[in-house]
Amino acid sequence: MDLKQFLVQKLSLFFMLTTLITLVICAFGLYLDADAQFGYNELLTPVRIAALCVIPTLVTYSRHELTPRQMKARMALELALIEAVVLALAFTSPAIDTDRASVVAAIAGSVLGIYVLARLFSWLHDSAQARELNAELARFQQLFEE
Repeated sequence: MDLKQFLVQKLSLFFMLTTLITLVICAFGLYLDADAQFGYNELLTPVRIAALCVIPTLVTYSRHELTPRQMKARMALELALIEAVVLALAFTSPAIDTDRASVVAAIAGSVLGIYVLARLFSWLHDSAQARELNAELARFQQLFEE
């Protein structure tokens, strides 16, 4: 994958993460503090978090195709870095009660869940594109066989 395709993929990931993070924040907010009200500045929180979470995904870039083992190692590093970023944000935020282990566990679990969902959505999208490309190649090949 060239750098341009990689960056377009990361932009797509950013928007996907922004949506998923917004949904998780909304779910936690409704469950933990449904009466809270926020200013317009808080609307940018999911955007900031998503932007910071895309940065660690750059560890998966390679000019050459990675072996499955190398890719798994980079994905594990990527997840650890994303967890570190989100937990660092949580621990520095006065609005999040990180003294409670259950809150920290919920945040870490949410990060893992969002990571898995983002990977799943990306895989489904890539899989659909591959099927479409293979169908086009099969049609093209039939033109030359006739």
